[in-house]
Amino acid sequence: MATPHNSAEIGDIAERVLLPGDPVRAKIIAKNFLSDVKQYNEVRNMYGFTGKYKGVPVSIQGTGMGIPSFAIYVSELINVYGAKKLIRVGTCGGMHPNLNLREVFIASGASTDSSIVEKTFGGAINFSLIADFDLLSRAVANARNLNIPVKVGNVISGDRFYNDYNDKDGVYSANGLTLNEKMIQYGIMAIEMETAALYLLAAGAQLQSLAIFTVSDHIIRDEHATAAERETDFNDMVKIALETVIQK
Repeated sequence: MATPHNSAEIGDIAERVLLPGDPVRAKIIAKNFLSDVKQYNEVRNMYGFTGKYKGVPVSIQGTGMGIPSFAIYVSELINVYGAKKLIRVGTCGGMHPNLNLREVFIASGASTDSSIVEKTFGGAINFSLIADFDLLSRAVANARNLNIPVKVGNVISGDRFYNDYNDKDGVYSANGLTLNEKMIQYGIMAIEMETAALYLLAAGAQLQSLAIFTVSDHIIRDEHATAAERETDFNDMVKIALETVIQK
C-alpha cells in the first residue's frame, strides 16, 4: 500500500527504522552498514532502504528537514507500515558549554517552539516530550561497549533554521538573559529541528523512539566540523543506533 510520499508496499519496511534527515545519508548508511539491501522508496528523492544488520531487518528512511516533513514520514511509518522502534540519527548544533564539537549526543527529552504539542492537546497541558527509557539506557550501554563517549540531555527542536531576530539583541530576554542564555541555564544542550515530533508521535502510538546526534556545529562558540570530520563521527552515531535498534 503506497502513500503519496512512499512507494513501499506493506512488508517492505522493517519494524526497526533509523531516521536520518538527509536522504543521501540514508543511502550511505544502507550501503556501509546493511547487507541484502533493497531500496523501497525514491518518491521526492526521499530514499528508503531495508536490509539486515547482524541478521536483523532494519530500514533506513530519509525524512527531510523540520517537523512538518519529518511528521509526514514518521506518521506513515507508524500508521501504514507498522514501524515499532524509531531512532533519529542526525546532526545538531551544540549550545551548552559542556557539549563539544563532534561528540555524540543523545536526547533524553525535547523542548520546542513549535505549536505541535499545543495543537495536539488543545492547549490544555504542556506535554513532556521524552525518549523511550529502554532505548535510551541501551544506547548509553552500547556506546560504552563500543568505547564511544556520549552525553545525554535535553534538546530544543526549533521550527526555523533561519530566524528573523537576533538573540544577542535581547529581544527575547528574561531576567537579563537572552533566549539562548536562558535555555542554557535550564540545561538545554543542543538545537535541531525534528525530535519533538518524533517523541510526540511515538508517545501517541505507544511506540519506542530515541534521537541520537553528532554535534556538527557549536552555535555559541561559532565552531564547525569539517566535511571529513562529519563523515567519520557520523559513523559512531550510526553504530550506536544500529546496535540499539536490533536489541529485543
